[in-house]
Amino acid sequence: MEKLIITAALTGAEVTREQQPALPITPEEIGAAAQACAAAGASIVHVHARNPDGSPTQDKSVYAQIIAAVRTRCDVIVQVSTGGAVGMTPQERLAPVTLLPEMATLSMGSVNFGGDVFLNHPADMEVFARTMREHGVKPEIEVFDSGMLTTANRWLKSGLLTGPLHFDFVLGIPGGMAGTPEALMYLRSQLPVGSTWTVAGMGAAQLPLATLAIVLGGHVRVGFEDNVYYRKGELASSNAQLVSRIARISAELDRPVASAAEARKLLGIR
Repeated sequence: MEKLIITAALTGAEVTREQQPALPITPEEIGAAAQACAAAGASIVHVHARNPDGSPTQDKSVYAQIIAAVRTRCDVIVQVSTGGAVGMTPQERLAPVTLLPEMATLSMGSVNFGGDVFLNHPADMEVFARTMREHGVKPEIEVFDSGMLTTANRWLKSGLLTGPLHFDFVLGIPGGMAGTPEALMYLRSQLPVGSTWTVAGMGAAQLPLATLAIVLGGHVRVGFEDNVYYRKGELASSNAQLVSRIARISAELDRPVASAAEARKLLGIR
């Protein structure tokens, strides 16, 4: 079985300091959180940018500061978000890709997102895919529902996407596919041959789905973007605490965690 790639989704676009006092917001705070997660076993950090007041932004200059703050501290793969926040334009969302990060997310369709709609028009998605390819950025294919995996398979056959692909199954979003073992097993069964995959379980689904992914040979995403609690009623003290738990469980199951260099090799990142 491949070594385990742990992704730390440090900040997200929705979580507030009121919900999680340890949420990293500034580039320096995000850089420090990335360093702590790397030390705990993460090889990828998934980053969203925030303004000083905590509001989400896709400002290219803020992402440049975040990437620099991470890279001066550790060797993790920096994966930028092109999801941004609900209501942002496609042009805003795509801006960080031109900074040439090693990875970026590529959502495969629209989904109801709580009380909002995360809109991804097919024409915009095609622009995102082509821009990532032109800039040499490895896409992480974001799947919130089964139809999105069908779209990815169709694009792979048409040549719009080039394999081997890496997927992130985001499960438990209100409006998306449920955060259950059954949902994960179905998506896994529909993967293109040679693909790698990560699961990001929302809230209480994070720990059981992460443990299942370790056993099944998949990879794991944890962090404040998806879950602010360590256990029911107990806020996590840091993103690194959530990473450490997954690394410890994986070690107990005799599956070592991958270093950043090993993750690059597994994902085909130059």
